Amino acid sequence: MNYYSLNRNSEKTSFRNAVIQGLAPDKGLYFPETVEPLDPTFIKDLENISNPEIAYMAIKQFVGDDIPEAELQNIVTETLSFDFPLEKVEDDIYALELFHGPTMAFKDVGARFMARCLGYFNRNRKQDAGKVTVLVATSGDTGGAVASGFLGVEGVDVVILYPSGKVSDIQERQLTTLGKNIRALEVDGTFDDCQDMVKTAFLDKSLGEKNLTSANSINVARWLPQMFYFFFAYKQLQHKEKDVIFAVPSGNFGNICAGIMAGKLGLPVDHFVAATNINDTVPQYLKNGTYSPKPSKQTISNAMDVGNPSNFVRIQQFFDQDIEALKAKFSSYSFSDDQTRKVMANIYTASGYVADPHGAVGYLGLKKYLGQNPGKTGIFLETAHPVKFLDIVEDTLGVQVEIPEQIRAVMDKEKIKRSISSYEELKRFLLDSK
Repeated sequence: MNYYSLNRNSEKTSFRNAVIQGLAPDKGLYFPETVEPLDPTFIKDLENISNPEIAYMAIKQFVGDDIPEAELQNIVTETLSFDFPLEKVEDDIYALELFHGPTMAFKDVGARFMARCLGYFNRNRKQDAGKVTVLVATSGDTGGAVASGFLGVEGVDVVILYPSGKVSDIQERQLTTLGKNIRALEVDGTFDDCQDMVKTAFLDKSLGEKNLTSANSINVARWLPQMFYFFFAYKQLQHKEKDVIFAVPSGNFGNICAGIMAGKLGLPVDHFVAATNINDTVPQYLKNGTYSPKPSKQTISNAMDVGNPSNFVRIQQFFDQDIEALKAKFSSYSFSDDQTRKVMANIYTASGYVADPHGAVGYLGLKKYLGQNPGKTGIFLETAHPVKFLDIVEDTLGVQVEIPEQIRAVMDKEKIKRSISSYEELKRFLLDSK
């Protein structure tokens, strides 16, 4: 399998090189050269196939010969060491819970898969070649998932940038308390500032000896495994006679982009809904045809506080830059914090289901689409456990959320972080690191 840059000014490369480089030399995101649909009989038989086998069949063409079959099967099995339950919320509407992993966020799968791939690629790396430095920006859950996934991985250092005051206390603890090969930088700015610093560092030739790569969803090994969720959800549906709609709370648009890839592989999805908070760059684009990135705004669904979503260029590529073809399979709506809080309360009152703010935005997007297109089955993604947003959930619902063991383990640990406010400070930090 070869990958090409969406900026089309870099040479094609292998899965291995795309993972290690993260971003192409011309600043473009890597995209697979070909996508071969899976055997339709495999799709029809999903309910009789284990999750690791489904994932292996979905991902193997994108890895190619860079990882041997047995090793890739082991990587997938280790990655998927927890459940992905589909919970009925109301008639024909389900929540796909993606928060049963070690950091209680959907990004655990991509982070664990990428960490194991990078560990395999580094297995014979000579000591004098230097470590690989994973540089990652987070608006919330990515940092904790990457920190957990890469903790203790031989030959890999991790540097996480996060916006000061714009992640929850639990999210901050998950990325600042682990130590070992994990270091956290608190940035005076927004997530977009963090992401811009990371992209600048990749293109800074004076940092070449640091062997930088990314663990954001711009990296193909973080992005592609997220398609597993959509297969797992479809597998669990008891009645598949109605068209299936997936609604995905979207910030950097990697998750829904992976869902579209699942559709390209043959998963029978009728439509995708990208639900956003007031950071509405993509909903506005679908309305007026002009893509206009803007500074991100802070909300209670902070993992979606992204004003310039990186992965949207991949979504456009799936539809050959044709906005009308895109709109035939893809919708996007934005919602305010007030709407989010109100629907969290409504869901809980009607069904007893506790949704986090991001899942609630996904539900809002699903309901809006189904209101205009009735008679379909809807699945919204619950991307993080409600405990990750404890104050918001408890204040909104008037309930006490039980603290899971994964979260209790970090609550009393000391936060270790360094504050920066410019790219030059990041560069000095990287150059001074051993």
